[in-house]
Amino acid sequence: MPGDPLRSKFIAENFLENARLVNNVRGIQGYTGSYKGVPVSVMASGMGMPSIGIYSYELYNFFGVDNIIRVGSAGGTSERVKIRDVIIGMGACTTSNYAVQYNLEGTFAPICDYELMTAAIEEAKKIGASYVVGNILSSDIFYNADPTAREKWTRMGVLGVEMEAAALYMNAAYAGKRALAICTVSDHLLTGEALDADARQNSFTDMMEIALGVAVQMSEK
Repeated sequence: MPGDPLRSKFIAENFLENARLVNNVRGIQGYTGSYKGVPVSVMASGMGMPSIGIYSYELYNFFGVDNIIRVGSAGGTSERVKIRDVIIGMGACTTSNYAVQYNLEGTFAPICDYELMTAAIEEAKKIGASYVVGNILSSDIFYNADPTAREKWTRMGVLGVEMEAAALYMNAAYAGKRALAICTVSDHLLTGEALDADARQNSFTDMMEIALGVAVQMSEK
């Protein structure tokens, strides 16, 4: 699940065999095809936790999906990552109130599925991708009025900020399913470096190959 429908289209056209459009409600662009003989679907999630919260919930609970891998972009917040690095999100901190619905007596820690994560690390090594594994931040805010917010998360070891993973991880946990977020660093909040929109849409192929490789591994188990 990429956030951008055009990235969904790019993956379908460049990686899947016999890809066909199966869902275009609200322009979300969902395709089904195969990768190395394994059936794979790719569908956009839209932007933000409310959007991926709806789509991933329906996929898990109404359409029998067991594994969802988010492939998206992230802003780097750590010296440990650089532009175009792949971040494998072991955990997803969040500024969202998404977990309030579960009425928990405490703070839920959204984490990925271990099996998907270890498969992703194996695939990253296989293709020689530059990757880092660690904590990411799923934020509800893109333009933050607090100029010190980034520094606080950097101090806590957060590698990058994006806007969807925590809701995906919580939906997976509640449904008893698997989830993983793999993000490419598209801009860096420490150095000011940034890639343009076309590069973000079409050139982040390492994370796409990693995710598809994970799909193949899961089909063999």
